[in-house]
Amino acid sequence: MNCKILFSFLVITTLATASCGCRNTSKSTDNQDNDSTNNITSTMDTTAAKTSSYEEPIFEINTTEGTIVIMLYKETPLHRDNFRKLVAQHFYDSLLFHRVIYNFMIQTGDPLTRDTLNADRYGEGDPGYTIPAEFREGLTHKKGAVAAARMGDYVNPERESSGSQFYIVHNPEHCKHLDGQYTVFGETLSGFEVIDKIAATAVDQRNRPRKDIRIISINEII
Repeated sequence: MNCKILFSFLVITTLATASCGCRNTSKSTDNQDNDSTNNITSTMDTTAAKTSSYEEPIFEINTTEGTIVIMLYKETPLHRDNFRKLVAQHFYDSLLFHRVIYNFMIQTGDPLTRDTLNADRYGEGDPGYTIPAEFREGLTHKKGAVAAARMGDYVNPERESSGSQFYIVHNPEHCKHLDGQYTVFGETLSGFEVIDKIAATAVDQRNRPRKDIRIISINEII
């Protein structure tokens, strides 16, 4: 992906120059914290996805701890288009990073985290559908990889992804066993220090940050 990253950074630099100031432990990453037995649905509607000529769109994830810039892969079009659709709907705005494990990953995307009354159910939320797995050779859990959370194999033998929850890799050495088990659909271009900062936050016994760390907004910039 080195050529893709170089190209993407050149495009970002060009846009920034043209519009400066204008754009204000065994571990798993199972959705629902490995405990839920809820039914899985497999219908995914991406008809509302934003149309774009870019096969590998770039997004700014603005959080309370800083901004992470990610690029999504053309090799995983179902996950790419679903993410794009949810961003266009402002689905992720105000959601918590509800599961953080240092030297592993940081996880977000649960709509239940908007309301503290749902605190006991954090990790169980989704938009009501799953996404078919898109395992691709060469798309691995490297530092900053963006991957889809999912329910465990015992209720999800097809390893379908959550419709909205995703995680970002903090330490690839502790995530490499997830290759081919969870769909990797993007990578971080900048903001690695923000990933490190979120990963280092104090958490409780459920790996939930003791202070709220939220997504403020996600914007498609390319």
